[in-house]
Amino acid sequence: MELPRRSRGDELLKPGELSALRARLRQISDRHPLTSVIACAFDHRTRMLPFVYADVRMAPAGVRAIGAAMVDAGFARTRIVLGQWNRNFRPSRMRLDGRMPDIFMVSSMQIHAAVCESWLRDAGRIEAAERPLVIAGGPRFIYQPWEAFSAEPDDPWGADVVVTGEEYVLLSLLEAVLAVRGSGEPMRTAFARARDQGMLDAIPGLVYRRGTANGAAGELVDTGIQRLLGDLDELPHAALGYRLLEPPSGKATLAAQPLAASQVRRYSPIGAIVLTSGCKFACPYCPIPAYNQRQLRAKSGERIAEELSQLYREYGLRHLFMADDNFFNDPPRTVQILEALVRKEFDGIKLHRKIRWGTEVTVHGTLAMADHLGLVHKAGVRALWLGVEDMTAALVEKGQGADKTLEAFRLLRQRDICPMPMMMHHDEQPLYSRGSRYGLLNQARLLRRAGAVGLQVLMITPAAGSKLYEEAFTSGQVFESVGGRSVELRMFDGNYVIASNHPQPWRKQFNILAAYLYFYNPLRLLIALVRPKGRLYLTDAGMQVLGMWGLMQTMRRTLGWAWRLLGGHIVRSTRAPASRIPMRGVSGQAASHDLPGNGNQV
Repeated sequence: MELPRRSRGDELLKPGELSALRARLRQISDRHPLTSVIACAFDHRTRMLPFVYADVRMAPAGVRAIGAAMVDAGFARTRIVLGQWNRNFRPSRMRLDGRMPDIFMVSSMQIHAAVCESWLRDAGRIEAAERPLVIAGGPRFIYQPWEAFSAEPDDPWGADVVVTGEEYVLLSLLEAVLAVRGSGEPMRTAFARARDQGMLDAIPGLVYRRGTANGAAGELVDTGIQRLLGDLDELPHAALGYRLLEPPSGKATLAAQPLAASQVRRYSPIGAIVLTSGCKFACPYCPIPAYNQRQLRAKSGERIAEELSQLYREYGLRHLFMADDNFFNDPPRTVQILEALVRKEFDGIKLHRKIRWGTEVTVHGTLAMADHLGLVHKAGVRALWLGVEDMTAALVEKGQGADKTLEAFRLLRQRDICPMPMMMHHDEQPLYSRGSRYGLLNQARLLRRAGAVGLQVLMITPAAGSKLYEEAFTSGQVFESVGGRSVELRMFDGNYVIASNHPQPWRKQFNILAAYLYFYNPLRLLIALVRPKGRLYLTDAGMQVLGMWGLMQTMRRTLGWAWRLLGGHIVRSTRAPASRIPMRGVSGQAASHDLPGNGNQV
């Protein structure tokens, strides 16, 4: 299920290609004064540990990046709607500048599929004469683009096209459509003409449908795997996206104006920007390396420092999570970024005195950066999320054995950086093991003693785009239903045990809750107030309060599932999700985004 790799040497765009594309679009944007709405799907039933609070208090970087690209390309009349803040939003009710927008874009993760589908269905109810061009994208559709299209002839909902890539792919699509669009012509009509003339087939990273008489998708055409932007400094500035946010509301419609800059920090006190992309490890349960074509990409330190400065000046954002796959991937490059952040000044004040941030790293990378952790702290880092997975390396080996993990935590605590371990529970791991470090509680205890302030424990769950995805289904590991209740896509978040070969899978569900309860409880809160972990006094206590609140939400949502696992009949899947609509490449070859051997080719 991993995405195939482009030919070696052809994975990346040429330097300057994205910048040149945006410049070309700016030259024609006056002739095409487009309005667009970008909606980020969010299912509120997924609100639980470990992401509770941040899930609704941090405006996602992905949709903001798309909005920033639209504005930078000259299409300033763009609005970003977050399902986190606007749960009653309906595309059929949206109006921008008093009219239906020209383009409606929807982004979704797999766990938010139900909301995404409801929006696509609702967009299909808009009268054909004013229906916008509907574009789907985001993590869900990167790996399974067919899910944006109905396979039912009697229920023909869906997007017009899926973008399986990044900003360059979307803007290339717009350029191709605008090249044939007449003055005032609906974007959806112009798109159909560009599609039928083959103008989209040379843009890798698209999947579009060709309809039948009743409008249902007759086949899907896959233009291939995208080329990636190598130099992330070419991306539009992160601050642009924050100017487009729809104010929180319980209404189905849009406000007259976007959220005021002075209100951004109130609703999104945690900022987010992209630092680097890619990871040098190749864990079989992770889709990140294949998505990045085994490439490591990054912004320069100077660009990151400028973005942080502008976010602070315009919106007062002081606390940020840097979206990153593995920040310590390349120590020399990491040091360059950190040194730039330490040097940066604005208004006569050092940036690192104003900004506090965290990101994701590995134990191996932390030890490799041992001599530079003082610089890491000085640059403003106060928390690092470490992919510990399993301290004994029984699940996967990436340099994180128990002794190395404890040493990494000790080094971080010496520098007043909070270690935030991310654990994966699996079938072979017991809740507790006598005389060893293998048990889940044993490891939680060790990590807490080593200075862990927060804890993430998720059941290993098949991830679309990973090496193990298809096998997990065909081997019968994934549940189709339990006790008569179907497994929903929102349950593929690691909190629910929905894939296991354990003879008593209910134990795995209770194990996760037990580990959280061991780590987050009133006694720990009291200890955190009396004997905090290091000099970050309120951080430990604050995480305990947040963790206990999140644990209550997790228990409320997953205990019923645990009881079903205990007594209910389990029906197991035998086949991985695949397109029910025929898929092909532009020349009739197998589609790049379809399952190998699925037969969807002509």
